Amino acid sequence: MSPDGSGSSTTRIKSVETTLEIIAELKRQNGATVSELASTVDVSKGTVHKHLATLREHDYVVNDDGSYRIGFHFLDIGGYALCQFDGVKQITSKVRELADQTGETVQFSTEQHGRTVVLTREAGQKGVSSRARLGTRFYMHQVSGGKAILANLSKQRVQAIIAQHGLPAATESTITTESELFEELETIRDRGYAFNKAESTNGLHAVGVPLRGPEGDVLGAFAIAGPSHRMHSGRFEDKIPDVMLSAVNEIELNLTYS
Repeated sequence: MSPDGSGSSTTRIKSVETTLEIIAELKRQNGATVSELASTVDVSKGTVHKHLATLREHDYVVNDDGSYRIGFHFLDIGGYALCQFDGVKQITSKVRELADQTGETVQFSTEQHGRTVVLTREAGQKGVSSRARLGTRFYMHQVSGGKAILANLSKQRVQAIIAQHGLPAATESTITTESELFEELETIRDRGYAFNKAESTNGLHAVGVPLRGPEGDVLGAFAIAGPSHRMHSGRFEDKIPDVMLSAVNEIELNLTYS
């Protein structure tokens, strides 16, 4: 199925797909030689070299003594994509405020092509490191922000996302059946926020709260994450959700009347 969920593959251009595979491998391998890329992408070294030469000509890759890596031109593209998101300045400011207030790691994500994409992220004084960074994509059912978004989508849209991406497990606690997920989403809708109890990373708990636009559509979700020993029951289930709900309500009002 295509990334937009249409299922059509008749308009794909093989050479473009090869370029994208090369870029993905450079990212995955943290830089690679022509030979290494030819082996992993499964094309000839000559083909790889031509693609890299084109990318280098346009400043999308750099060559360090035969090892190629992603160039900073992608920062410009990513920065432009981020600026297109409505309310990003207010959201970024609120993420920083919540990180300072709670001392934990806070991020905001949105849904695109059935995955959550991290748009902004800040670590508070006690914030823990994780695999999330700007632009990181996650399976929606594995993370609190993703589940908070799913709970505000139609059943048909959720089923389409499951059909496209499945329900893979990240830990033993991850929801992996459709029936269990829909039961969880109903609880989230009633409660107003989602929990992630070591469902994406062992030992990490998180709370996710959806952000809605002026028309009531879900724009994305805030999430606050911390180690399970610090996210104890009272703080995790009551205090942090209350702080987040207040923050989100403020942003929703600003977005509606700005």
